[in-house]
This record gives sequence, structure tokens and C-alpha cells, in this order.
Amino acid sequence: MAHGHSHGGGCSCGAERSDAPERGLEYGLFRKIDLDKLECLNEKSEGSGKSVFRAWEDRGDRSRFVESDDDEELLFNIPFTGNVKLKGIILIGEDSTAHPAEMRLFKNIPHMSFDDAGREADQVFSLNIDVTGDLEYQTKISRFSSVSHLSIHISKNFGAENTKIFYIGLRGEWTETYRHEVTICNYEASANPADHKISQITPQTHFIS
Repeated sequence: MAHGHSHGGGCSCGAERSDAPERGLEYGLFRKIDLDKLECLNEKSEGSGKSVFRAWEDRGDRSRFVESDDDEELLFNIPFTGNVKLKGIILIGEDSTAHPAEMRLFKNIPHMSFDDAGREADQVFSLNIDVTGDLEYQTKISRFSSVSHLSIHISKNFGAENTKIFYIGLRGEWTETYRHEVTICNYEASANPADHKISQITPQTHFIS
């Protein structure tokens, strides 16, 4: 049952509570993340940002988390291995002021920096403290119907110096991106010295992948 509302600026202040048994299958998009290229800016421990994207069944693992370093902000740059229709996000934090209070989403802007995050987000959520994964934040599917890269900006928490996140789950549909080889033929005419009225056609083929 939805218990939130939206207001101006694309900010949604509510989440939907759900404990459906198929939740684990729905939240399988972590398998479609190109983890080698995933970036988390301002993480205290290098590589820790990748650890929060994992199986739904492992969401309660408190040994894997990311904590911000210099201040409360975190910025995840998440490349997918295909095109994604993003439908929902779950975020598990600590039952403290270190829990994120706002989440800003951007689509298809690879290698975003904190300076880039100053632009208007595609969607903004005001977060509630969630330590079990009960709350889902539903995206505007019309805005997130073809996402090859997702950036998640955690812009503030509930007052702590640093932010701590244990799990981020992504729900949606994934489709493979096909890369076609394109053949381009350039025909060059070279004059025949013996007879200037006859041209020799030489095809040249280049492959663009």
C-alpha cells in the first residue's frame, strides 16, 4: 500500500511497503550491473560501494556496507550490461542519523561527478529509515524506460557526519543491447593509363563494431 506523496521538483516522499515472496526474483538487476566499471565517489573504503549491490537474500548481511568519507554524500555510477527499464529501488541503512535522507536519480550520464550532481535530477526521493528492506521507492517508469547507466546521488542523511548503506536493490526489466557490425563500402575510381575511358572499381571494406 502506498503511503507517500509527490510534490514539485520531481521529489517523491513515500515508498510502497511489500513483502511479496517473489521479491527476490524481482530484485535481480544486480546481476546486470557491470561491476568492474561501477564507481562510488566519496566511499571511505575503496571498492566498498560495489558490495551493497547483491542478491535480495543477502540484504541482511551487515558485514558488507559502504560508508561515506569526507561528508555525508555518496555518488554511485552504475553501468548496466544492457538496457534497463527501472521500476523500483530499495535502500537499507542504519537505524541512526547515518541513514540516507535523500536519494537523487540520474539516467545515462556516465562518470558523473559531484559537480554534475548539481543539475536537476530525473527523480528525487525523500527517504524513510529502513533497516530491513520493507520500503520500495517506485520510479517514474516513463523517465527510466531505457537506462544504460544509472547514477544514484545520496545528497544528505538525517544529521550524522557520515552516511552508511548496507544494501541497494534495483527492480526492473533488462534487455540485451545488440552491437551490429556495419559494413561500409567505399568505391574508388582509378584511371587506367592505357585507356582513360575505362575506370577500375576497387571496393574497400571497413568494419565498424
